[in-house]
Amino acid sequence: MESLLKFAAIDIGSNAVRLLLTGVLEETYSATFRKMSLIRMPIRLGDDAFTQKHISDSKVSQLVKSMIGFKHLIEAFQPLDMMACATSAMREAENGPEICDRIFTEAGIKVDIIDGVREAQFIFENKSADLFGGNDAYLYVDIGGGSTEITLFSRGQIMTTGSFNIGTIRLLEGLVSKAYWKKMRVWLKNCTAPFSTMAAIGSGGNINKVFRLANCKNGKPLSHDKMMKVRRFLKHFTVEERIKQLALRPDRADVIIPALDIYLKVMKWAGIRKIYVPQVGLADGIVRILYDKYRASQPQMSSTPKQN
Repeated sequence: MESLLKFAAIDIGSNAVRLLLTGVLEETYSATFRKMSLIRMPIRLGDDAFTQKHISDSKVSQLVKSMIGFKHLIEAFQPLDMMACATSAMREAENGPEICDRIFTEAGIKVDIIDGVREAQFIFENKSADLFGGNDAYLYVDIGGGSTEITLFSRGQIMTTGSFNIGTIRLLEGLVSKAYWKKMRVWLKNCTAPFSTMAAIGSGGNINKVFRLANCKNGKPLSHDKMMKVRRFLKHFTVEERIKQLALRPDRADVIIPALDIYLKVMKWAGIRKIYVPQVGLADGIVRILYDKYRASQPQMSSTPKQN
């Protein structure tokens, strides 16, 4: 007997705010996750948070109005459970907790500001490495506007996680020091040393766009050489030209090269030549956690999760 279970997840990031509505189709021995809808609001909280340590009234107003809209959509969707998480920008903004209180008062949504390690663990819940084989270990790399979260796992187990204050908006604003890069380089070299064969798994809108620009096939890895080729191609265009001629969103056009630069450094320092792009992120990980929580409260079912 098949049944569709509904879950909702909100990701309040540095470059955008996302609402993911997902249906989980349970069959006798499997569970398939299907994205029913993904709504993305381009509210760049990181512009304020990383330079002023405070999110402006205008950005807060945009965010609250978006959350009120999300609340109506969630009520119409009627999920079994939902969760809202905020990441780097809200972590750094001095008025982050105050904004969460206002969202709860006006939209009725409880927002958890999660730290970098927990963010990496949520992203890992997608278990994307289950889709790929043949490597001793994987680096799960998620690059946001304010931070980069890296999870090293082997044989399905998290070995270590790292959160670094290196993000696309920070790079644009000139806020990434040499010390930040050194911290990431040393961490990567130390934690990857024991493994002979590794691959990366990329998460986030920028790497998804690079994957499409490189004309890669779903399920196939994106090579370091192709990433360099895409970077050289993008450098030929101004930000305005990327929007008009390449159909990049305005809030993507200026950060896609900084994102590529971070990915390329991670791969270089880890000795990795290819990256898989399953096109999942934090919101997908939240849905997995909600589903696991629901399943733990129900009679046992032998399930093998599938992504769709």
